[in-house]
Order: sequence, then structure tokens, then C-alpha cells
Amino acid sequence: MSNSEAGKATTSEESQISKPPSANVFSMFGAKKEKKEEEPKDESNKEKESDKKAGKDEEGAEEEEEVDVEFTPVIHLDKKVEVKTNEEDEEVVYKVRAKLFRFHADTKEWKERGTGDVKFLKQKEVNGKTRIVMRRDKTLKICANHLISPDYELKPNIGSDRSWVYTVTADVSEGVPEAQTLAIRFGNKENADLFKKHFDEAKKANAVKKE
Repeated sequence: MSNSEAGKATTSEESQISKPPSANVFSMFGAKKEKKEEEPKDESNKEKESDKKAGKDEEGAEEEEEVDVEFTPVIHLDKKVEVKTNEEDEEVVYKVRAKLFRFHADTKEWKERGTGDVKFLKQKEVNGKTRIVMRRDKTLKICANHLISPDYELKPNIGSDRSWVYTVTADVSEGVPEAQTLAIRFGNKENADLFKKHFDEAKKANAVKKE
């Protein structure tokens, strides 16, 4: 065999040996191409970006801290509203807690008028007379309001040593003078006796004519 024929035989044999498939062949069957290695990112850029964000956040925080908001109240609660009781020109001579009842002649029975503080109020000027004023608890509504006339007399309530019964000719607790029969009861006998003591003293003082 000549050298030329030997060369041709070698070339034909090499052509018959199968070569490994190329990437294009894999792509024909839907295979994915191999990913190229990602280039490493510059870490310094990341640090710069994070520094910028942090700077912005700090600036925003500083701006928020610097904001000064002032709220003006619509209503000033420090202003006190004076409530007049019509007792400003009188002094309290005696005060005690009690329960008051009123006798209703039409039904022949006693009905409770209220529980609270009953006060002996003496006029500081003008005539110097003393009256009785009693207000209900919580509502402070007046349930007794009358001068202590020399003609009034406290009578013991039958079966009780801590209550009194008396009749007034002009109680104005309802706005107009009205004759009423009242019963007043106290927590103990001592308070009942003190009430009678101040009641009798007021009767004598009110009997004296003031110039």
C-alpha cells in the first residue's frame, strides 16, 4: 500500500469515529445551555450602596426628630366655673347627716324626701336669722329650706330616740312657700340631741327683732 492510500485510510477511519455532541445538539432537544460563571460582584459597591441608604435613613430620622408639632387645646380646663348655691352670705352653724320624711295628708302616710347633710345657716348680715337647708346626696337637690320660727316645736317620734317630728308653715324647697309636716331621723341619739340643741338656740335667736 502506498503512502497516499494509507493516509486516505486513516482519514476515513477518523471520520467514522463519532465525535461528542456539541452544545447545539443539546439545544435541539430542549436542553439548557450551561450557565456561564457569574462574574464576582464588587463588594465595595454594595458597601457604598448600604452606606448611602443608611445615610438617607439617618437623615430621615433626623428630620423626623426635628419636627416640632404644637397642639393648642380647644377648651382650657384650668378655668373654674363658679357655681352659686345662694349660701355665700351665710355661715354654717351646725351640719349633720340625716334622713328626711314628709307626711302626706291625702294618703295618710310618710314618704321619704331624701338623705344628705342638713345645715343650720346663719345670715352674716342683714337680719342674722338662721334657717335649715338640706340637700340630697349626689344630686344636691334641696329637700328642706325654711327659717326656724320661734313657734316651731320638735316632738319625739314615737318609738325612736333618734328622730324628731315638727310642722313648718313655709318651706320653700319646691320653690313656693308650703306648710309641711316633717320627720327627721339621725344615725344615733347623740346627733338627734345636738340637732334639737341648735334648733332651740336658733328659735331664740330668730325671735329677737333686728334693728
